Amino acid sequence: MRDDLLWYFAYGSNMSPGTFLDRRKMQPVAVRPGYVDGYRLYFDIPVGPGERGVANLMLDPTARTHGVTYSLTPDDAERLDRTEGVPAGVYYREAVSTTLADGASVSAFTYRSTRTSAGRKPSARYIGILLDGARTHGLPDDYVRWLEAWELAVDERLAVGER
Repeated sequence: MRDDLLWYFAYGSNMSPGTFLDRRKMQPVAVRPGYVDGYRLYFDIPVGPGERGVANLMLDPTARTHGVTYSLTPDDAERLDRTEGVPAGVYYREAVSTTLADGASVSAFTYRSTRTSAGRKPSARYIGILLDGARTHGLPDDYVRWLEAWELAVDERLAVGER
């Protein structure tokens, strides 16, 4: 593999091919399921005025978060930064050690945010995107079940139309 490539660990909507490949138009050099230890998945980045939240990682020495590790060119990694709101301060890059499905460990970056709000939950639509990515990439069944078990947010955009 080329020396200038970067590994990116996705744990949220970028696990889904529909988001990462289709919507973001990313073209990874390699794709591998993997995990990071020491981080727990939360949905505490606010989206709108209701209780919806999107994925974030919180430090937790007892946790393991599964996801998808992509090998990217530096140009694609910079473009991904822009699509994830890094220049606007929504997320920032954090260096992580990712263990790939074959047991190899690679240095990677992931995204974290300090723009958090306690009590947020994923919407049904959003958790469906994560589940699509988890299933497509063969993440462990117990992790998929854990994602399926999250309490879902009321999507205020849909609730308005029901009145």
